[in-house]
Amino acid sequence: MGIHDISMIDVTGKKITQRSAMAKAHIHMSKDTLSLVKENKIPKGNVLTAAQTAGILAAKRTPELIPLCHPLLISGVTVDFDFMEKDSCIEITSTVNGDGKTGFEMEALTAVSIAALTVYDMCKMFDKRMTISDLRLIKKTGGKSGTYLAERY
Repeated sequence: MGIHDISMIDVTGKKITQRSAMAKAHIHMSKDTLSLVKENKIPKGNVLTAAQTAGILAAKRTPELIPLCHPLLISGVTVDFDFMEKDSCIEITSTVNGDGKTGFEMEALTAVSIAALTVYDMCKMFDKRMTISDLRLIKKTGGKSGTYLAERY
């Protein structure tokens, strides 16, 4: 294999185990924009419903978006939102579960990324200075490597 070649990891010999991954991200916005989202007053519609739907769809389509991800049979995806008034942001959390030979980390990270981008898209008419930050894996379970829990959680 040359320096610029890529290849998908062969998981043929791995055992199917129950797996789970949780990821989080934040989208920071002005206090006024945060209030509009909370009060469901964004003209495009319900921001959190649209972002939740987009996140779930994104988790299911991860192998189409990231070239070396394996297609996985997902049992469940959640995308949840918490308003963090003090920081003027929305914390987005996704959990992805299923049985497989490889983990669901990329699906959970993709879900929160696309959910955050959907919030941005729906709110940009009011706040072009929004920022998306702190995209990270919080926890993963299953597989040979066992459980991973991010240090600050």
